[in-house]
Amino acid sequence: MVAVERVESLAMSGIKSIPKEYIRPKEELESINDVFQEEKKEDGPQVPTIDLQNIESEDQKNREKCVEDLKKAALDWGVMHLINHGIPIDLMERVKKTGEEFFGLSVEEKEKYANDQASGKIQGYGSKLANNASGQLEWEDYFFHLVYPEDKRDLTLWPKTPSDYIEATSEYAKCLRLLATKVFKALSIGLGLEPDRLEKEVGGLEELLLQMKINYYPKCPQPELALGVEAHTDVSALTFILHNMVPGLQLFYEGKWVTAKCVPDSIVMHIGDTLEILSNGKYKSILHRGLVNKEKVRISWAVFCEPPKDKIVLKPLPEMVSDESPAKFPPRTFAQHIEHKLFRKEQEELVPEKKD
Repeated sequence: MVAVERVESLAMSGIKSIPKEYIRPKEELESINDVFQEEKKEDGPQVPTIDLQNIESEDQKNREKCVEDLKKAALDWGVMHLINHGIPIDLMERVKKTGEEFFGLSVEEKEKYANDQASGKIQGYGSKLANNASGQLEWEDYFFHLVYPEDKRDLTLWPKTPSDYIEATSEYAKCLRLLATKVFKALSIGLGLEPDRLEKEVGGLEELLLQMKINYYPKCPQPELALGVEAHTDVSALTFILHNMVPGLQLFYEGKWVTAKCVPDSIVMHIGDTLEILSNGKYKSILHRGLVNKEKVRISWAVFCEPPKDKIVLKPLPEMVSDESPAKFPPRTFAQHIEHKLFRKEQEELVPEKKD
């Protein structure tokens, strides 16, 4: 296994300037600004906040309004802050505390959990490897593991320290799985489908996988030159994100980068490519990225709800396709979709787009 330089070690080494592999291309640098200034902006579009209090209300009017709000945000933005989501706040705090404590361990201690991407062991502690033509790196380390269904987990890979990590994370995964069902129902109804349709299409209770990635973004001496995570869309069906209230998430909306505010006790939810494909582009999988800063470490906990890699062919649902709106996506398994995205990215890097 090749030793990988951790971004945390780099950040703690006292460097004043970052290695060239972390510096973004010139055309990207123009749009990277101070994240704290960006978060303060009140003008322009803001990521919607959706109150899920009434998502299963007995009162039909209240329930329908909640479904409508969720649908509107999914059609327009594809990302939102969820409040009154039903997940206990103290449980969210435990998940964050144990994740922070794990990342508070020495790099040597964390290395015991290192993944080995070259041999296909993707679960564990890692950093992005230069796998593209430009050799470009991102300013983050991470911990990645499958958290649900419980029978598919490999607890030998989970942090033993802190002692509450496994219990808190397992409990949180169970709660998120229930929340995902509620959201899938509302989004199905929003498309005029049977309530259980979307969840069935992505694998149902047995096959839908929940993968957690804790993203650790160390302080960066030159944050205006780097990104914590480069611009991408999520391949998942849904992604649920907690963070430590340090801003960094940016969404590409109507041609501009919009910085998400930090909403206390909320969960950020993204619509991923999988739902965009099934809805034939009605629900949006929005392009997003992560900024870094020099004052505060940022940590986020993303849980990706993913269909099984090869068992399901993803394509626009027949109800979403008509003469006026033909299928925008060819049939592909989830694995083929990921492969296609990587291939397309490599092609774009080899042949830079001509700018008019």
